[in-house]
Amino acid sequence: MAAEEQFDTCTCFSPDEEKVHRVRAQVKVTEGLGQIFKALGDDNRIKIAYALSREELCVCDVAQIIDSSVAAASHHLRLLKNLGLAKSRKQGKMVYYSLQDACVKAIIEVALEHHRGHCEAE
Repeated sequence: MAAEEQFDTCTCFSPDEEKVHRVRAQVKVTEGLGQIFKALGDDNRIKIAYALSREELCVCDVAQIIDSSVAAASHHLRLLKNLGLAKSRKQGKMVYYSLQDACVKAIIEVALEHHRGHCEAE
């Protein structure tokens, strides 16, 4: 066993019951967040969300940007809309999408900063 592998688990099982109780109650606020990250975890959907953080786009524009069919782009956009990450508006025969709010843009920007390695360790 490598030296670093020896430190990634406890060698005995003795949880701090007070901490466990306190933090278990605190983590309940994260329920449902997995769906948002699951949606943004798809390469095409993160590209779409990033593109929508730049400007409003029609379904045809999105299809071209991610190099997919209009049907595939529409599917991704519908999922983002159903999760409350994007919104749409219809203008004649065109449907335009944009991000629902600045929070989604902030999530993407923070993830990009982390990916680029610019976040400082605490």
